[in-house]
Amino acid sequence: MRFDHHLHTAKHSPDSIIDPWELIEHAREIGLDGVVITEHDYQWEADELAELAARAAPLRVFSGVELSTLEGHFLVYGLPSLEDVFPGIELAELLPLVHRHQAAIVGAHPFRWDQPFDEIVAQHGPVFDALELVSNNVTTETRLRTEALLRAHPMAATGSSDAHEIATLGCYFTEFDGSIDTLADFVAALRARACQPRHREGVRLTSGPVG
Repeated sequence: MRFDHHLHTAKHSPDSIIDPWELIEHAREIGLDGVVITEHDYQWEADELAELAARAAPLRVFSGVELSTLEGHFLVYGLPSLEDVFPGIELAELLPLVHRHQAAIVGAHPFRWDQPFDEIVAQHGPVFDALELVSNNVTTETRLRTEALLRAHPMAATGSSDAHEIATLGCYFTEFDGSIDTLADFVAALRARACQPRHREGVRLTSGPVG
């Protein structure tokens, strides 16, 4: 199944111009099976997400979050709430929360803005379920550094758009083995590393083709 699981909407991310209703229409048009909305430091409430998901069917619509930690940005899926999470949280505090709730965590655009991601892995170990190998905000240089890190450490690779405008949606996505019908299924597939990054033909690919 094809999921774009790093994207933002104008509803809760001030740097995005994507209308949520336009999001689901375009996601279906380009052949995605699901999307996971990852606003900046905000996770959609269950009732507002249910309204969107009901209209989107059969497209799967889930919510995660892109957290702004002291060490950089991380995508987290499966937290029941953000009650114990705040912008600027340290990974040493976030990681136990992720593990306690059996959530999944993905490094968003590693090495962006001179992020020392190799030092992060050296300090914490290969504790991430995956690293984002390709997205609209991954460059050729940062992709090469991520590839080298993945060769040395057993973590999965994902692809997502990091879309803030509709044209970028689905430029990269992750293909998962098996059926994903719930957020729990999505989290389990990420944690099992049963996934591969892919790209969509005919669109601008900032970090090059994959697959």
